[in-house]
Amino acid sequence: LALALALLDHPQVLLLDEPTNHLDIAMLEWLEGWLAGYSGAALIVSHDRTFLNRTVTRILDLDPETHMLRKYTGNYSAYLEQYLAERERQEDAYRDQVAEIRRMRQDIALTKQQAAWVEQTTTPRTPGVRRYAKKVARKALSREKKLERYIDSDERVEKPLAGWQMNMQMSMETAGEARHLGQDVLALSDLSVGDAGYRPLLEGLNLQVRPRRRIAFTGPNGAGKTTLLRTIAGRVQPVSGQVRLGASVRLGYMAQEQELLDPQMNAVETIRRNAIMSETEARSFLHYFLFTGDQPLLPSGQLSYGERARLMLATLVVQGCNLLLLDEPINHLDIPSRSRFEQALSNFDG
Repeated sequence: LALALALLDHPQVLLLDEPTNHLDIAMLEWLEGWLAGYSGAALIVSHDRTFLNRTVTRILDLDPETHMLRKYTGNYSAYLEQYLAERERQEDAYRDQVAEIRRMRQDIALTKQQAAWVEQTTTPRTPGVRRYAKKVARKALSREKKLERYIDSDERVEKPLAGWQMNMQMSMETAGEARHLGQDVLALSDLSVGDAGYRPLLEGLNLQVRPRRRIAFTGPNGAGKTTLLRTIAGRVQPVSGQVRLGASVRLGYMAQEQELLDPQMNAVETIRRNAIMSETEARSFLHYFLFTGDQPLLPSGQLSYGERARLMLATLVVQGCNLLLLDEPINHLDIPSRSRFEQALSNFDG
């Protein structure tokens, strides 16, 4: 609806902030096609790599350290290739610079040492040799000053900063207790889901989930995907039928609207509510999910959507869940965090 209203006045410039969040696949494909034929300009904030590859021709990269924008030509894949090549060149140049500075310092030190040795081993009876030694010492001092000016100048190549990314490992152990799954993880028997007093959204569902399965629920917006997950998680009562969880199942649910987070509770309190940890241990754990400074002490209601998403993932990890229900889990996550999340799921034994 928001997108339809934005297009009613036939704008010449579109500002789209995470436009693919919550869109179903059909609408996402329509938007990609529509933007391809759009004659105006579009400035898009998005963490959807595929969407960016299909819709944009320029990338403006905001550096979090310098707070400067850098322009790249092409789509996201082209940007990433250029960015990584630039970084590699900078790393090579920095290594060469470090080696050259080390060589120059060694040369200066050796020259000073030679001049001092001549000064100490000669007498005033050899004035020519002593004059030469003093000339060499002045030359070493000049080189030293020149090196100091270079180190302080803009010509110096800065050391590339290591990219700090979310470090996420999905573990099935909590409080020293292994949470291994049996053969029966989840069973839906003739399940119907929906709101009480209305016609069910989905009816007659029968499904058995075994260990290490990866199952995606797809369908248009409003089809009942979120209601189905909420029913499995026990947040909504079934209209009819049954949901059965295996005896060793520890279920973790990541809600699309992030409503499971208490907006008054900070990140440290949220983690400690789900695991036996000291405040120091909780803050150290949250560091892996990019929480620094005072962020862990802010009420979750004051966090950005991306920060809340990372906090929800941290909660799933600390709980040691072995069955995950993930409702639009990558909404609001930036691209590096999405990549780390994908890796974590690939290695997850649940």
